[in-house]
Order: sequence, then structure tokens, then C-alpha cells
Amino acid sequence: MNTKGKFITVEGCEGVGKSTQLRLLNDYFEKEGIDAIFTREPGGTPIAERIRGILLDKNLAVSPRIEAELFAVARMEHINNLIKPSLEAGKVVVCDRYIDSSLAYQGVARSLGIDNVYEINAYARDNCMPDLTIFIDMDPANSWRKRNGTVILNDRMEGESHEFHALCYKGFKEMAKREPERIVSIVPDEDKNVTHKAIIQAFKEKGIV
Repeated sequence: MNTKGKFITVEGCEGVGKSTQLRLLNDYFEKEGIDAIFTREPGGTPIAERIRGILLDKNLAVSPRIEAELFAVARMEHINNLIKPSLEAGKVVVCDRYIDSSLAYQGVARSLGIDNVYEINAYARDNCMPDLTIFIDMDPANSWRKRNGTVILNDRMEGESHEFHALCYKGFKEMAKREPERIVSIVPDEDKNVTHKAIIQAFKEKGIV
């Protein structure tokens, strides 16, 4: 990707500590004086956030194909109006979920097929792929949320079955096998700071920071 900045994505299943690690990364970049933008998918721009509302609405039934297409449209909007401009300005962009979530959730868990979902996301694939993806490698059946006895069903995705989330994890593992140069798997430690240090080490090895 011919840009000045660096594009980092953070992936993983529900309840595995992804949000905690993103907060620690934000603190780290501020401390180091690194100009970073933190964003999320679906979302990141006003239009993409509107699409997010549709995708995560528990009261709506969305077919797998339409779901995948809506994620891709929101991603295109996000790329054009936040991610690429920020990278071209020399910023580090850190995104909570990106194309690998579509490949895991819609490609594997919704049974559309990884290659088919890649084609739906051709614009992202051809124009804006991450320099580095951190995959928080934890089975959702053993997530921190489950261990704490916390059940959060805030949106349509979180409310899916155990089987669905197990398939999402399978999808993430498959992507990590397919693209080991881009995707770094980090098995989270009970100590969030140990996990954070492992992520920073991955950044350094990839020349991100």
C-alpha cells in the first residue's frame, strides 16, 4: 500500500479482551507521541455508523449475503473517507475489526465461503489492506467474558449461538494460516499488560513503531 502511514487492524472473537488491548494501545501511542487514529468496523464515518446500526440491530433479520454486502459497503465508505486520508497524512490507523472479521463471520460462520467474501470485499482487498493484523487468539468458549460469568447481548452478532461463534474462531484461525506474514496471532495472558507487551513486540518486529 503506497501510503506514508501504517494501517493496523485488531481482530478476535467476542469477549477476548480486544477492547482492553485497544485502550492500552491508545495510551501507548499517546505516551510515545505517535499520531494515531483509532476507529472501528462497521463504522468510523457517519454513513458507515448508520450502516452499523442496521447490521447490529437485534430486531432485524438480515440474510447472509446482504449482511456481507452491507459490511463491504460500510468498509468502502470507511476506506475512502477516513482510513486512506489518515494514512496519506502520515498517521497510524488502528481499526477494531476489518476484512478478516467479514471472512470469519460471513465467510465461515454464515457459510458464504472465504473466497466469495473476499470477492465481495474486492475494493478493500485491492486498495487498502492492513500492514499488520493482530489476532487475539482465544476460543470464545473460554473468553474472559465467559470466565467472568458475564453475558452481553448488546447486538445481533453478540446474540448468536455458541456454534456460530465457534465457527467465527475457526475462520480467524484459517485466515492466520493463510496470511502469516500479515496476521500475527497473540494468545492473551491473564495479565493484560503481558498481552500488551506481546503486541508492541509484534509492532516492533514489523517496523510499525
